[in-house]
Amino acid sequence: MLFMDANRLRLVTLIISLFVFSSNAQLSPSFYAGRCPNLQSIVRSVMQQAVASDSRMGGSILRLFFHDCFVNGCDGSVLLDDTATFRGEKNAGPNAGSLRGFQVIDAIKSRVEASCRGIVSCADILALAARDGVNLLGGPSWAVPLGRRDSRTASFSAANSNLPSPNSNIGALTAAFASKGLSIRDMTALSGAHTIGQARCSSFRSHIYNDGNINPSFASTRRQICPQSGGDGNLAGLDIQTQNRFDNGFFQNLMNRNGLMHSDQELFNNGPADSFVRAYSSNSAVFANDFITAMIKMGNISPLTGGNGEIRLNCRKAN
Repeated sequence: MLFMDANRLRLVTLIISLFVFSSNAQLSPSFYAGRCPNLQSIVRSVMQQAVASDSRMGGSILRLFFHDCFVNGCDGSVLLDDTATFRGEKNAGPNAGSLRGFQVIDAIKSRVEASCRGIVSCADILALAARDGVNLLGGPSWAVPLGRRDSRTASFSAANSNLPSPNSNIGALTAAFASKGLSIRDMTALSGAHTIGQARCSSFRSHIYNDGNINPSFASTRRQICPQSGGDGNLAGLDIQTQNRFDNGFFQNLMNRNGLMHSDQELFNNGPADSFVRAYSSNSAVFANDFITAMIKMGNISPLTGGNGEIRLNCRKAN
């Protein structure tokens, strides 16, 4: 289903933005308006090229932003390479071999630095790129609050402990999101990001072979891609309907017991998220509104602002 018309969506986005920004006045969509006026057009241009070359990249950048924010806040720490003094987040269990898109962020950063050196943080570039990745694949757009600064370090241990597992049950999922100030409604809306992108066999093998809350025909189809042993890196679309278009198909899949991962199907399994799945599956505008709200809230998780952190010149290393 198509999202609401552009004028109505802009009005809803403005109302949502005004409400959410009031909870974190240090971030503002106009933060760079005077000092780096071409920022958003640069990010959009690079993302257009990246998604045109690899449609999967929209989902990859969105996942990168989620994995950044859930580990010590939206501070660009996920972008840091390991150093002699700390072990970063890139090779933590939930990220190793599966996080991608770092080169796209590097390309954006390079062009931004050429336009306005030392002004824009990597954390803000990632937030804007995630928004544009969604929109370029047919999803909504919104005003991204800006003004985050970059961390000087990263945490391997926090990445291993803070990110929900694809095998999480609804209780563990709810607790993980609640610890970041996100409600069940937020959690369900954000999970709708799984309408785009792909997952590795190792992330959904247990679900398609061991779980009972799965459509047998769907499980059989996915077993052709994902054997019981080996093939850990084999890929399957998270949304069996439109994996390269941001829509509400993910929720329709869940209602038909076609969720790819255990944690996906937990959102519609006689639990507290069921009502939201039903609402989003039947009304793409409701999903769009709630997704925007949840994305802005997630982007407000513990940002570094003011004199905290730094503005990295290279997103892969501290200055």
